[in-house]
Amino acid sequence: MPSIKIIALTKRTAGADLAAFHEQSLALLRSRVPPQGCLRIVASHTLPQGYRRGELIFDAVEEWSFDDVDDAHVFLQQQERTPTLPALADPARTVHLIVKPHLAKDAAVPRGAVKNIEFVNRRLGMALESFRHYWKTVHGPLGAGIPSILRYEQYHCAEAAYADGEPRFDGMAVTWFESTAAMRAGADTEVYRRTRADEVNFLPDGHLPFIITTEVLDTGPI
Repeated sequence: MPSIKIIALTKRTAGADLAAFHEQSLALLRSRVPPQGCLRIVASHTLPQGYRRGELIFDAVEEWSFDDVDDAHVFLQQQERTPTLPALADPARTVHLIVKPHLAKDAAVPRGAVKNIEFVNRRLGMALESFRHYWKTVHGPLGAGIPSILRYEQYHCAEAAYADGEPRFDGMAVTWFESTAAMRAGADTEVYRRTRADEVNFLPDGHLPFIITTEVLDTGPI
């Protein structure tokens, strides 16, 4: 696992075609020179069927992995000053996060697997360290027991993200499934119900915003 990641969350402009936006995003990413110290780049795009009930919070996710924290900070500062975005992206709805990954479950992930990404904030009034500890040591192991989850990573926002106030999210929960059918099957289990019931102990009331994606680019080790 890398020690730190820069996450770029992008949303297309209102009315823009989703397929065209995804095509632009991928072409732009392929054309970019990896920044200093970057170990790996992964891009995930939303599944079209996820829009049946309306727009989603984001349309694409890029993950830039680093082992050197200083290299990650330099890249983040560059992106915040002059973000490199496709023409159809909405800059006002672009979010960059600096996160520390935590591996909660590890298993082989087949090509074309479904990747569920939830955007996490802590419960109102809960201390940040208490939230992180509970998510890692209590809720994480519980959720990892859902049988259809192949891999489960928690992305905890790094301390630097709080230097100028609260970031948009405290983290992201990323889980991989063989298919959307496997994801639905996992939701019909007792361990899933216990996992959902546990959310009141550290998450806000209601459902977390999420997107269902598949990976469209993985450079592997650079």
